[in-house]
Amino acid sequence: MIYAFIGGGALLVLVAVTLVIVFLLKKTKQKVTTATSHVANLASDLKNEKEKSDIIINSIEDGVMLLDKDRVIRLFNPAAVTISGWPADEAVGIGYQNVLKFINERSEPVSSDGHPIEKGFINVIPYRDNNANILTRANKMVPLSISISPLMDKNGNLEGAVAVFRDVTNERNEEKQRAEFISTASHEMRTPVAAIEGYLALALNEKVAKIDTKARDYLEKAHSSTQHLGKLFQDLLTAAKTEDGRITNHPTAVEMGQYLQEIVEDIRFTAEKKNMFVDYLIGSNASSVTTSNTAGQKVIKPLYFVHVDPDRLREVIINLFDNAVKYSDQGKITIGLTGDDKVVQFRISDQGQGIPAEDVAHLFQKFYRVDNTATRTIGGTGLGLFICRKIVELYNGRIWVESTVDKGSTFFINLPRLSTTQANALLAQASGPSPIGV
Repeated sequence: MIYAFIGGGALLVLVAVTLVIVFLLKKTKQKVTTATSHVANLASDLKNEKEKSDIIINSIEDGVMLLDKDRVIRLFNPAAVTISGWPADEAVGIGYQNVLKFINERSEPVSSDGHPIEKGFINVIPYRDNNANILTRANKMVPLSISISPLMDKNGNLEGAVAVFRDVTNERNEEKQRAEFISTASHEMRTPVAAIEGYLALALNEKVAKIDTKARDYLEKAHSSTQHLGKLFQDLLTAAKTEDGRITNHPTAVEMGQYLQEIVEDIRFTAEKKNMFVDYLIGSNASSVTTSNTAGQKVIKPLYFVHVDPDRLREVIINLFDNAVKYSDQGKITIGLTGDDKVVQFRISDQGQGIPAEDVAHLFQKFYRVDNTATRTIGGTGLGLFICRKIVELYNGRIWVESTVDKGSTFFINLPRLSTTQANALLAQASGPSPIGV
């Protein structure tokens, strides 16, 4: 009986343990099944996302090219194939330089460091070029608008880049037609406008005509409007010439310190009419221009040579200065000059209304004007800063602005610096030997 009881109890224990094991196995299997299901769903989602990305990349009209850090193509979408003429299976796995061969408007190869894509890699910042051209596989020139975005890992190391480009042949042709029309119309209309302005000036000359006060007031307004119209036509013509390369340009070596000082003396009266002060600063320490220090010793000012057309650069400086005066009601306008071994930088600062951040990126575009009460009251063509940018770019320079609303703006211009030896050689070539102090 006891044995039977013990035997029966052991059997019950065995059965209970078996049930527990079966239960645990079922739970474990359920967890494994759940985990497996989750992984499968995740893989499915990732696959679906990849398929969606492939659909988008393959269907857009812009060419898309993925590059690794060695500039080797890893992805080449159908639009890129259409634009370049290179099949994807041949383009993938080789350097982009073999596929996108950049050329200038004269069909000359662009140096490797001048490639828009290379600039994105070198500077490790997004870069855009709306005036690029490539030679297709069939040796056809295609105008491109291209942007390059570097890809960085979590440690900030360059891993590659994405290039997006499009064929802008139609846009370039339309722009060329518009420029030709504007150029022709401006040239033809300048003559009659100049004649009208001349006759109005004669009518206002007391030695030529006698008019009453009221008529004089009308004629002065008409004369002012005619001058404004003439300035508009001149700006339109200059803008067209800067775009198609017809602008007159005779660069020479210019020492910016003396050059700017002479211009400041000529234009300071414009600001003084509005009771504004003009300050000219020179040197890395931005101190006022002087020829001696507090001890009475002579100070040697640095020589900042650049290779520019002085008349063209004067247009830029006067335009920026006039804007500073127009958009300021009080305060000081500062013209500063500094530089290093490679760059000469000058700036024009005001304490005026400032420019909203959303407008800064568009400020140097053709016909773009900040839309506020002040600009509508003052007026303008929307071409001045566009022309400034084009002229600065003629000399491989850069122009940009930093501004804060209600505090003022500073326009900067960087130009490549010439050494004294280079400047002397250019001046000697232009007009015979003319030594300049070291």
